[in-house]
Amino acid sequence: MTGLNRKAFDELLQAFCAQLNSEAIATMQKHRLRALGGGRKARLLEPKDKLFFILFYFKCYPTFDVAGLLFDLHRSRAHRWMLRLQLLLEKALGRKMALPERKLESIQEFITRFPSVTEVMVDGTERPIQRPQDQQKQKDHYSGKKKRHTRKHLILTDRERRVLVLSKAREGKVHDKRQLDEEKLADFVPDEVTIHVDLGFQGLQKEFVNIKIPKKKPKGKELTEQEKQLNREKSSVRVKCEHAISGVKRYNAAKALYRNHMKDLDDRFMLTAVGLWNFYLMAA
Repeated sequence: MTGLNRKAFDELLQAFCAQLNSEAIATMQKHRLRALGGGRKARLLEPKDKLFFILFYFKCYPTFDVAGLLFDLHRSRAHRWMLRLQLLLEKALGRKMALPERKLESIQEFITRFPSVTEVMVDGTERPIQRPQDQQKQKDHYSGKKKRHTRKHLILTDRERRVLVLSKAREGKVHDKRQLDEEKLADFVPDEVTIHVDLGFQGLQKEFVNIKIPKKKPKGKELTEQEKQLNREKSSVRVKCEHAISGVKRYNAAKALYRNHMKDLDDRFMLTAVGLWNFYLMAA
């Protein structure tokens, strides 16, 4: 129900408690109108209860009615706890160095951040959203690939299935290659580091010398057996990226139909889910 075993949960709880204490100290420095211990009694009293609540929310993505019923909270209270604890969990994962980079600024930054990486894989992933009411937003978010309205990310992973870079969420209409160019994900990867991509990034091999991409079948012709074998070998390496995406999407908050209405909250969900996946690999 949390996506973590007991050992990983206890290890994450230490960073979560440290972040919770720092937030409490900052709150105590503000002028209080009510004495400590006043008001209604908390349902999520202990740090482990708070951590279990937010991990359960990410793993199962229940409605706030269901979450309130399970944790003896009003639905509005469950909503407020989710917003508060999501930020705490994200910062706790940052303490554990599990969060991915959001954007690369230079080749030197890549070398400093990931000195041992020699190969990376790039791929896009989409999640469905509710159909926007605005007609222009409908056009922007409609994905011809998924045949529904979506939001999408690009991720860059290594051979250990760790997510190194996570792009900002974009409209489902945006093509993978266009998003890669605008985010400049490949620009700041050193030439010595091989980049594995699929045919959705066709043309990238003409711009960079370190691109590994499958051979495209010529129109009206067939690939030779040797070309098919080379494609299979490339796919066996690139599949690590698919494994990373499936690992992140063990958390329904990053996979299921997005129901929340706060702007860019889906991007925060994806960032936290990626952090949890990276932490899971570290703890394992």
